[in-house]
Amino acid sequence: MTSRELRRIRTDVPARLDRLPWSRFHWRIVVGLGTVWILDGLEVTIVGSVAPRMTQPGSGIELSTADVGTAAAIYVAGACVGALIFGQLTDRFGRKKLFMITLGVYIVATVATAFSFEAWYFFLVRFLTGMGIGGEYAAINSAIDELIPARRRGTVDIAINGSYWMGSAIGSIAAIFLLSPAFATDVGWRLAFGLGGILGVSILLVRRHVPESPRWLFIHGHEDRAEAIVDAVEAEVREETGKELPAPGESMVIRQRATIPFREIGRVAARRYPRRAVLGVALFVGQAFLYNAVTFDLGTILNTFFDVATGSVPYFLAVFAVGNFLGPILLGRLFDTVGRKPMIAGTYLLSAVLVATLGFLLLVGSLTAATFTAVVAVSFFVASAGASSAYLTVSEIFPLETRALAIALFFAVGTAVGGITGPALFGQFVHSGNLTLVAVGFFIGAVVMAAGGLAELAFGVRAERRPLENIARPLTAEDDPGRPGEDD
Repeated sequence: MTSRELRRIRTDVPARLDRLPWSRFHWRIVVGLGTVWILDGLEVTIVGSVAPRMTQPGSGIELSTADVGTAAAIYVAGACVGALIFGQLTDRFGRKKLFMITLGVYIVATVATAFSFEAWYFFLVRFLTGMGIGGEYAAINSAIDELIPARRRGTVDIAINGSYWMGSAIGSIAAIFLLSPAFATDVGWRLAFGLGGILGVSILLVRRHVPESPRWLFIHGHEDRAEAIVDAVEAEVREETGKELPAPGESMVIRQRATIPFREIGRVAARRYPRRAVLGVALFVGQAFLYNAVTFDLGTILNTFFDVATGSVPYFLAVFAVGNFLGPILLGRLFDTVGRKPMIAGTYLLSAVLVATLGFLLLVGSLTAATFTAVVAVSFFVASAGASSAYLTVSEIFPLETRALAIALFFAVGTAVGGITGPALFGQFVHSGNLTLVAVGFFIGAVVMAAGGLAELAFGVRAERRPLENIARPLTAEDDPGRPGEDD
């Protein structure tokens, strides 16, 4: 036995977690971890809402509309870098250590944004803010999936990812107040960024009570801690429900390892799951291009092409946010009942049709500010559920030991291709003042979303209501005769 290999154990911790009824413990997970999406929605929408104000004389920074698109691309680039760095550390050192650190990075960086005085400084702190958010994605989504019962994993993940738009709505409403005449031109937008820091600190206080993932613990040689956490949760659930828990399902044999080399993790997607790797990239490129492009630039589109005053932009963004929030909430349960493949493919393809229709209506010039916002809201009602499912997919179709890194890798690759080029391209289209170019941007978004839907039809995995260990066997698991196998 080497220093890297600990010992061979049999554990039923995954089965015990999956058979738990919904309880206060699961609500703590949702509140403590899921709120990261609210922070991201707040960040992106705050920038979209206050961007027109930051381009005005007397703002204290005086960005151009092209700078707004550049800052959006830099924020997304930071998220990609943060996801890759913190994703590796999450798989190596545990979920809880990293989801505390990444939230701290976000808080410091977003507060620093409020003190921006030049474009270069704004770009720098936006990059650091993105790093914190990107690291959060890897640490949080892996922890959530490992703590939520299999039968509700899809519903909860889709809803949590959709809570991004709750943050977006908060950002829009806050911007309405902060961009009012009550605040000077160079003050309101600064307070808007400070709001993110306040929300981040409150989440940090709740997150302290979220446990480490028992699944991560037993693989890395801490089975006693894993058992203790599950024992405590079971005792709490029994007290809450007044009932005994059903017997857990099958156990599994694990060869514990303190560390797993990154080269071994990297071979997993390329050799064992190439079809799933293609699927992950396609889903992330589609949603990243469309969402980052439209969300970061929606405010400037309304201001530039529909003559919406800067102080009124947040009202339109609030309508956009509500449509996006309702999509995952109303459609989320179907991902566990109707199934992953029909719902993911359906939401991607239908949103592609709707976005292409939006581009056509822009070309013929038949939209007002109100009708443009209404069509966008309907299109993204569907697209939002699809975008949320991209994170769900990559977090459940790869082995436990690679989960955080898989989320980070596909987020980074997909976002680098779609999330950076999208806002940068749209920013230039908007800056040109040519509405036809903006329509072309929507057509491009429709094409990449359609590609994601087709990839799901070809390579999608039927993961609904299945234990994570049956969807993708842990690298450290020993084969058990009669255990369900994997499929693509």
